[in-house]
Amino acid sequence: MDVSSGDVNGPHSMGTTIIGVTYDGGVVLGADSRTSTGMYVANRASDKITQLTDNVYVCRSGSAADSQIVSDYVRYFLHQHTIQLGQPSTVKVAANLVRLLSYSNKNMLQTGLIVGGWDKYEGGKIYGIPLGGTVLELPFTIGGSGSSYLYGFFDQAWKEGMTREEAEQLVVKAVSLAIARDGASGGVVRTVTINKDGVTRKFYAGDTLPLWHEELEPQNSLLDTLSAASPEPMIS
Repeated sequence: MDVSSGDVNGPHSMGTTIIGVTYDGGVVLGADSRTSTGMYVANRASDKITQLTDNVYVCRSGSAADSQIVSDYVRYFLHQHTIQLGQPSTVKVAANLVRLLSYSNKNMLQTGLIVGGWDKYEGGKIYGIPLGGTVLELPFTIGGSGSSYLYGFFDQAWKEGMTREEAEQLVVKAVSLAIARDGASGGVVRTVTINKDGVTRKFYAGDTLPLWHEELEPQNSLLDTLSAASPEPMIS
């Protein structure tokens, strides 16, 4: 990598594959963990699924800075909203706040978001907020650079009334497929499952994901090799 090319000092992009899926009783959100700066991987284990409230989370794609500031503002407003109402915010309110900020600043923001959660009024809900600030309620949605490899797969694989286990397996399989084809997606897979019983986070290491057509076996990086080797004794 040519450091002088400006890759290291370029804007941080989530690169990303993000997914939201509803199932019979809740929702599953999933994402990879690669953050890129041009051709340089700035962070190989970032967390792109951000908590907004106890029952609502957001998957972030696009510019890392833009998605983080939108999430921070929405979390603050929802906290005030919860205090005023004396009860948790609904998923629809959270999604509309994200939509309001995204649409009001559409000429300056480069971020696409997926809001998912569970509330006692409507159950599990998924909302997609792509570039420009449109809000779409969907049974499943995908976003980020890796999503272009997944539309046909989801048309075939998603079905109404899935169980929690089926939804989680679908999300992990889809993210691993995107990682295999999309150079801007990679690292590990994180999932968040939200239902009436609460929130469950799961982590799938990169070397445990299924391999697809002509995909290479995971290899230790140079840093892993160096850190595992015992240092040689210093001789004066």
